[in-house]
Amino acid sequence: MPPAPGNPFLAFCHGEDDLAVKQRARSLFDQWSKELGGMDHEIIDGHAGTASEAFKSINRLREALMTLPFFGGGKAIWWQGCSFLGDDRTASAESVVQACAELGGELSKFPWGNVRLVISAGKADKRRSFFKALTKAGVVEEFTAWADDPRWADRAGHAAEVGLKARGKEIAHDALSALTASIGPNPRQLESEVEKLSLFVGDRTRIQIDDVEAIVTRNKQARAFALGEAFGERNLPKLLRRLDEEMWEMQFDKAKTEFGLLALLIMKVRGMLIISELLRLKYLRPDTTPQNCSAQVQRIPPEKLPEDKRYNPIGFHPYVVAKTVEHCRNYTQPELVRAMEVLLRCNRKLVGSQLETKLVLQQALVEIAGGVKLKGSSRASSARG
Repeated sequence: MPPAPGNPFLAFCHGEDDLAVKQRARSLFDQWSKELGGMDHEIIDGHAGTASEAFKSINRLREALMTLPFFGGGKAIWWQGCSFLGDDRTASAESVVQACAELGGELSKFPWGNVRLVISAGKADKRRSFFKALTKAGVVEEFTAWADDPRWADRAGHAAEVGLKARGKEIAHDALSALTASIGPNPRQLESEVEKLSLFVGDRTRIQIDDVEAIVTRNKQARAFALGEAFGERNLPKLLRRLDEEMWEMQFDKAKTEFGLLALLIMKVRGMLIISELLRLKYLRPDTTPQNCSAQVQRIPPEKLPEDKRYNPIGFHPYVVAKTVEHCRNYTQPELVRAMEVLLRCNRKLVGSQLETKLVLQQALVEIAGGVKLKGSSRASSARG
């Protein structure tokens, strides 16, 4: 993909999505290196922990810009991972701010000819003269954090596919959905897991969901969803095992409490109630998959969705919505309403009863998920009215 309109020889890629920043800068550097040919292209480390290191990096960039290729031709330069263009201590030093301002003026007047420069950095301070100079002299592309983007799952999926393709791999749709759902909006962890997956499958070119489940490390949030997933499957033995695991981890993680587990279950039931109602109103199809989920959710009138973002499907990962649709086949709407009542009683027991915490939660789960499980088609029909 060529740079956006502007100076085609100078590009500044920055933002909190460091994976996208790195991929974009790498793409431009490789593209320019190929177009210009030769062997004199340079990658300069822009990381600096002190003002002195920042000056050295700036001077290395100046040398690279002024040093012509030994055999003639063109030259591509990547000033990689500049860490002193934001608002941290090093970047805020007056001497560093002044040095960057001077560099910005030089880049504005530089006779580019057959020289190309791409700069990559984290979050940049847009108030600085260096940023303003780059905006006027070249092309500036910002890559915002995934966590701030409601469509982060699409960005994560694209980044994973790009990373796998670079390693000669491809991934099945369900495996891609499971991968991004397990990692969440975390570009660095995603890059690491893509590397692990590629090594795990060896000579195989296609990655399947079994590979993801076998090797991918779930983040803390995804691990917590395992209890809710077992609840949705209405698999009582698995559900009680997941509860045991969570209760065991509570001994070592002070942030985890029995009320946190209860809140997670309540959130799961509320989500299922919302999805079952959307199924009943035919805004979602019972055969929803992660691939067609986003389009269906986007077509739902906003007034039909809850204002609370925690329960609004617009912000859910497509894999989560598709899984919840699948889980709704295991419960009727009356059963889900009753589950909320059981969890409310459970909350009161946890507060006022002398019973063991684990026993209280176990009793609630057995009452909700126990008994004869109807066939999926019957419950799905009931949920859709």
